[in-house]
Amino acid sequence: MNLLLVLITTVITVGAYVFSRFLNKRYPSPLVNVVFLSTALIVAVFWISGVTVSQYQDTKTILTYFLGPATVALAIPLYRNREILRQNILPVLGGIVVGTTANIVTTALVAEFLGLDKLIVTSLVPKSVTVPIAVSVSSILNGDPTLTSVFVIATGMIGTFLTPVLLNLFKVTNPLVRGLAYGTTAHGQGTASALAEGTIQGSMSGVAMGIAAIYMSVAAPFLVNHLLNL
Repeated sequence: MNLLLVLITTVITVGAYVFSRFLNKRYPSPLVNVVFLSTALIVAVFWISGVTVSQYQDTKTILTYFLGPATVALAIPLYRNREILRQNILPVLGGIVVGTTANIVTTALVAEFLGLDKLIVTSLVPKSVTVPIAVSVSSILNGDPTLTSVFVIATGMIGTFLTPVLLNLFKVTNPLVRGLAYGTTAHGQGTASALAEGTIQGSMSGVAMGIAAIYMSVAAPFLVNHLLNL
């Protein structure tokens, strides 16, 4: 392990995130989405400096380790907003189920309509849930876990950019609803963006991310096999 390189790339990664948060707060707009902008900055700096993916691997491993505590920490805003969840539990569950079902069905049907190979279709379907669950669902569907991982990451980035655009376009201001939209469509990356909006949005996005993952693991095999055999 090259400790100096790890230190430099860690500083670049954290610096890109902090800078993106600053710009997002100064100029609140989907165009300066924290996840999208920080990722673009990191890629640009590494491309210019010649840092390769393999050289970044050790830094990625260290940063990934902290995903566990960060995910558990989502319980804090959820606990603080537990009364809101309790009062709206049925609409929340209904919205997540409908949203996740729509993700599965539209993805499978559109991909099939475009004539994509069945391997691509089955790898693409679990794109809107977190990587560990998506990879497991992809394996059950005989998809390619590597492709699924790429699709999940891409969906998270696109979702964090488009979700606020569409919510603002349709004048959706309810923080609970906005949080559910982030978590159901863009999993962890969406939850990070939802937290940047507010604690209610972030906590509801965390709930949506977890429940959507559970529902996806149960419903996707049945729905996809049925749809692709039509």
